[in-house]
Amino acid sequence: MYIVQIASECAPVIKAGGLGDVVYGLSRELENRGHCVELILPMYDCMRYDHIWGLHDAYRDLYVPWYGGVIHCSVFCGWVHGRVCFFIQPHSEDNFFNRGLYYGSQDDNMRFAFFSKAALEFLLRSNKRPDIIHCHDWQTGLVPVMLYEMYQYHGMGNQRVCYTIHNFKHQGIGGADILWATGLNREPYYFQYDRLRDNFNPFALNFMKGGIVYSNYVNTVSPHHAWEARFGDVGYGLGHTLEIHQSKFGGILNGVDYNIWNPEVDNYIPQKYSLDTIAEKAKNKQALRNRLLLQDVKKPIIAYIGRLDQQKGVHLVHHAIYYALNRGAQFVLLGSATESSINSWFWHEKQYLNNNPDVHLELSFNEELAHLIYASADMMVVPSNYEPCGLTQLISLKYGTVPIVRGVGGLVSTVFDRDYDANKPPEKRNGYVFYQTDSHALESAMERAIGLWYEYPKKFEYLIQQGMEYDYSWNNPGTSYLSIFDYIKC
Repeated sequence: MYIVQIASECAPVIKAGGLGDVVYGLSRELENRGHCVELILPMYDCMRYDHIWGLHDAYRDLYVPWYGGVIHCSVFCGWVHGRVCFFIQPHSEDNFFNRGLYYGSQDDNMRFAFFSKAALEFLLRSNKRPDIIHCHDWQTGLVPVMLYEMYQYHGMGNQRVCYTIHNFKHQGIGGADILWATGLNREPYYFQYDRLRDNFNPFALNFMKGGIVYSNYVNTVSPHHAWEARFGDVGYGLGHTLEIHQSKFGGILNGVDYNIWNPEVDNYIPQKYSLDTIAEKAKNKQALRNRLLLQDVKKPIIAYIGRLDQQKGVHLVHHAIYYALNRGAQFVLLGSATESSINSWFWHEKQYLNNNPDVHLELSFNEELAHLIYASADMMVVPSNYEPCGLTQLISLKYGTVPIVRGVGGLVSTVFDRDYDANKPPEKRNGYVFYQTDSHALESAMERAIGLWYEYPKKFEYLIQQGMEYDYSWNNPGTSYLSIFDYIKC
């Protein structure tokens, strides 16, 4: 099968969050199964060019129709850790991708509308006719719209689209100018409720809604989050649209690339280990304490790795720090804030706790340090308000770090409470789960985990081993995606 991924990220060359990891990991899995996979990405000026091998001209003069004229583009091809990637570089005064950032510009909707148009134009002009076009998130929501309404009449009538939504919160909102820029034009037609009109703003077009309406299949990144999006508030207004298109909507759990996140092969950690040599993990714990100047005492290390924002339950992250310290544990945090107020809050906490030998707050992101923390911590808190899938808990399980999670989205699909999960036998339970968003719920789960570490160390070791036995690689998700691709290709 010939599959083209169209996305705004692909780790490690373009990575702002989990989307990049998923695009790369899934592409690798599909390719390993014998399928032809190519990726189309924006050519940002700030991406990691050191992760691209053999970058060369692939299509020098691509003229993309735009606002009744054209924008001249170059398309470059290179290999990102074995994956064939095409990078679209527009030569325009708009400087769509020469901003020193991936997201965050006032005209993001126009930037990615152009990218979607250019990706289709490149497929058309280069005579690439994939069986499946796999699009990701709002940035590519217009691809299936333009494919169905325009490009199928120019020789691309057999391509099928799978549209994966990684986060419903960001949907891509635009006005009529998007229609005129891309050549879709017909305002009354696209502003109908059953097409692109936003469900709550009659004067706005919704990119993600367009992706849902026009794709052959739509999925989000865990089965439970698919249910939440339809029936809860995490669909951010798209619940009715998902209900209308429920026959082509589902959830597929993300995977983790065990070639990267695996203590048996991890070159970022001083001591490799496996399920059979779990005692060797203690050497990484010692290394982390030395690096972060934590005191070397017999205490568990509890960690948090991730963004500091409302989605991630930042108020509970803050509470977890002090509860861990009061309960005789050490705490390590690695993450950066997405809002200035949260950033100031945690810098204040960092300064206040600076001389405490049992805590370290690293208010940035460091890939190497992240690997060492996973390989050193005893427990990982993931108190998200909502979490479509979550990679933190999956990586933690592989590294023998017991996850303490809130029971939402992909977290509740992958972590099974040691004490209370009636749906899993005791030997299949792998962590701790709480459900409310208040501090008492978090404390209850942390208390049980810390108590087990201190009072029943052998039982805690069994819990670690049960978590490491789970397979959250791309093997199962790869099979699920291929089943969908086969289904919509028929």
